[in-house]
Amino acid sequence: MSGDRLTFKEMCARFDVTPRTLRYYESIELLAPTREGRSRYYGQRETARMTLILRGRRFGFSLEEIRQWLEMYESQGTELQFSTFVTRADRQLVDLKRQRDEIDATMAELKRLRDEVSGQIG
Repeated sequence: MSGDRLTFKEMCARFDVTPRTLRYYESIELLAPTREGRSRYYGQRETARMTLILRGRRFGFSLEEIRQWLEMYESQGTELQFSTFVTRADRQLVDLKRQRDEIDATMAELKRLRDEVSGQIG
């Protein structure tokens, strides 16, 4: 690693992503590394964005939502960005709760059926 910059390979290793994923994030303009010849270098801005991208994906946000949210910071500052995050987070929390409720119901049904079949075995 040279200074505060990561190479393409170092970026993949640091965030445990495939080269294909990193290239894709660049192609949809989530990341914009500095280029020197054929080499790409990722500074603090890009590593911070990658952290936010991966966190957003883990929370279930689409890449387009993440891209729009990151652009807000660049064009309009943090107030709108934070407000938008709160709105989207509230919506995502409702969706995750619905998914959890569906999983709980499915697990209860599977357990009931397993117990019923288990009782017929002997």
